Amino acid sequence: MIETIWGFIVLISVIWVLYDVLTQNKSLSTLMKIVWILAALIFGILGAIAYYFLGRKR
Repeated sequence: MIETIWGFIVLISVIWVLYDVLTQNKSLSTLMKIVWILAALIFGILGAIAYYFLGRKR
């Protein structure tokens, strides 16, 4: 049960990063968009947290 909840949280965080990088954050270069998407896919929730604090346009 815990694995399912954790997997759902990771999935939602990756989808949020994908959405935010591709639609909301127009100031990022194409290379940085690719880097953030790969970080989210590879590191999951840690990649999403890093994007939120380091890559997200405020």
